[in-house]
Amino acid sequence: MARVVIVVMLAMAAILGGVLYYQQVYAYYEEVQMSGDAVQLTSVTSGEPEPIIVQSFEGIDAISSPLRYRACFETTLSQAMLTETYVIVENAEPRVAPGWFDCFDAMQIGADLRTDAIAFMGVENVQYGIDRIVAIYPDGRGYAWHQINACGEVVFDGNRPPDDCPPIPESTE
Repeated sequence: MARVVIVVMLAMAAILGGVLYYQQVYAYYEEVQMSGDAVQLTSVTSGEPEPIIVQSFEGIDAISSPLRYRACFETTLSQAMLTETYVIVENAEPRVAPGWFDCFDAMQIGADLRTDAIAFMGVENVQYGIDRIVAIYPDGRGYAWHQINACGEVVFDGNRPPDDCPPIPESTE
């Protein structure tokens, strides 16, 4: 009898583990549809996000977390033009994508940001405390992800935001 109980407990643990794995890796994700403003970069002059020309766009997002956004695309715009026109971001850190979204390799993108890829501010505070970062390579490949900004780090830790942060929306308080 004790063996039956142990086997049932192990089977339940395996099933629940499988469900948890599925929810973390596959559930909640949806494909992001290509639109005219699928990729935006923040202008140096206006401080506002502006759409850029992209093709071969693939994107995913999930309602379960604002950090699950990832996108891959190509652009014909040169890095030289982009660096003169749009805000560059230092210390960008791509977030790991699910293994099945194989166009996005966070480790490689992170390494390339130290050599030839350049990170730009896509949309600041796309959701309070979360910025959309866009990395573009010299050959036109591009990748986008969401990253917690300085205001988000402070507020999400339960502290008051610094004076230079935007007001906290009521839904986050």
